[in-house]
Amino acid sequence: MRALVQKVKEGGVYIAETNYSAEIGKGIVVLLGVTHTDGENEVNFVADKCSNLRIFLDENDKMNLSVKDIDGEVLVISQFTLYGDARKGNRPSYTDAAKPELAEQLYDKFISRMRMNLGDQKVQTGEFGAMMEVKIINDGPVTILVESK
Repeated sequence: MRALVQKVKEGGVYIAETNYSAEIGKGIVVLLGVTHTDGENEVNFVADKCSNLRIFLDENDKMNLSVKDIDGEVLVISQFTLYGDARKGNRPSYTDAAKPELAEQLYDKFISRMRMNLGDQKVQTGEFGAMMEVKIINDGPVTILVESK
């Protein structure tokens, strides 16, 4: 499992075909990729790491606080392209990405774990498999790749 975590001033998602939207203020946007060998252990590890990742400044201007510590918000977006392999040719291969049935199940578990860690109202989501417009206003910028073992 891969999570590309971006510290943001704000973030949002809009899905035209369903007229769905969600927005967050200060916090993190998590772009989440799932591979076919992932399971609940990977979900818990990556969600807990994202919840506790110390990337926000403390009173001494040191990155020492987590999104939980600052009472920040989270936007989780499914992103199978994190498993794109572009080493050969110019068209990425997505064979390492999980099939949609498994990926959606683990994406939902990841969201549940994040809500357990941070509270239901603090976690917003995109829609699995949908074409989305994603707004990310980076803060820093700070972008961290979190991967399961």
